[in-house]
Amino acid sequence: MASVNVDLVLDPVCPWCWLGHRYWKAAQELVPEIAVETVLRPFQLDDSIPKQGVPYQAYMKARIGEDAQGRFKAMRAHLEEAGPKAGIVFNFDEITTRPNTMDAHRVIRWAQGQGQGEEAAEAVFKAYFEERRDIGAADELVAIAEAIGLEGDVVRDLLASNRDTAEIEREERFFRSLGVAGVPCFIFNGAFAVSGAEAPETLADAIRKASTLPQEHEE
Repeated sequence: MASVNVDLVLDPVCPWCWLGHRYWKAAQELVPEIAVETVLRPFQLDDSIPKQGVPYQAYMKARIGEDAQGRFKAMRAHLEEAGPKAGIVFNFDEITTRPNTMDAHRVIRWAQGQGQGEEAAEAVFKAYFEERRDIGAADELVAIAEAIGLEGDVVRDLLASNRDTAEIEREERFFRSLGVAGVPCFIFNGAFAVSGAEAPETLADAIRKASTLPQEHEE
């Protein structure tokens, strides 16, 4: 069986990343003859946000700027229309906190070490966008971890430390050095990338293309 290795670079506060991850799962179903190994990679869209987070609505308004409000509303409308078709609910108007995502990335990393990275990412996306929970808060992250079967006490102790913070920062610098400037970004066999939440058919074509190329393990 042909196989493909994919680095999926994402940030759990990026709505396009959740949509892109759902499309990615659907794409793999279109090419069952190709074995795909997905490694989730961290990318903080804004690492300047304090650990306690900031008010979501004020942050988004300031970040987008007055000139881009119309474009932002159109983008959000597209997400709210596309989301349900992919089994996603976006509750943008009810989100209260824009978190720092370092700790969420750490939980996803730890889950990935136990073969549950994508499950953890889905749980974090859902907690943030659908359930409007603060995914920067340790208690919420512990609850999310427990819900997918991880040891809550272990996760709590790890979050109280700086474990893997430097490694996540190093990974992020690495992928930025490759030219990754936005997420989601799919890097196939270390050879080429597809950026954005592309349709499952487009991603499936990329899988087919990658299956014909030599495999390179990046990072």
